[in-house]
Amino acid sequence: MAGEVAALVFDAYGTLFDVHSVARRAQMLFPGKGDALSAAWRTKQLEYSWLRTLMGAYEDFDRVTRAALEWSLESLGLDAGEAAQRALIDEYRKLATFAEVPAALERLARSRPLAILSNGHPEMLEAVVDHNGLRDRFRGGILSVHAARRFKPEPSVYRIAEEALGVPRAMVGFVSSNGWDAAGAKAFGFRAYWVNRARAPVERLGVRPDAVLESLAGLEPALA
Repeated sequence: MAGEVAALVFDAYGTLFDVHSVARRAQMLFPGKGDALSAAWRTKQLEYSWLRTLMGAYEDFDRVTRAALEWSLESLGLDAGEAAQRALIDEYRKLATFAEVPAALERLARSRPLAILSNGHPEMLEAVVDHNGLRDRFRGGILSVHAARRFKPEPSVYRIAEEALGVPRAMVGFVSSNGWDAAGAKAFGFRAYWVNRARAPVERLGVRPDAVLESLAGLEPALA
């Protein structure tokens, strides 16, 4: 199977970088409400990305993230000034990786090109990758949906990675912790590797991932 996967493409948020690491800053700003704010914010962020694609009303992910934060703060009855909101949004530029990610990427990068394909705005992605010292792992590129002005799982988004890598889609392995993203990639024709951190059921969308992993540490054995 290893010969069939010529390149690997990774989702960023929730797969490589822990979006809920913002909860620590949220907890400092709003004691006792950090986890609730982080959860509401992430849910609304995804909802807005899907809705804006369906509406044909694209805005970049930085703006989507700000709008989702504003909604979440109001929904929880939290009063945050511009400085507090900016501090929270800036956390997306310095999210922590999951513990196994650096070592797993180091091993995987030895055998094939790696790339990121994310909903994130290019500047957001460049910042978080550099913050974690991972740039040299991604010789396939740090790719954003911004070029397509659509969000995942719209098919034209996955085509960005296929074209950037110059690898037929059947030979691209796509890695995501989001079940809906893994399903979108599989429907497009990628091999899909779902990092099921939440131990959720497989999405009922007519396709199944090629492998389900507990963490990124399991990807290398799955490729063997």
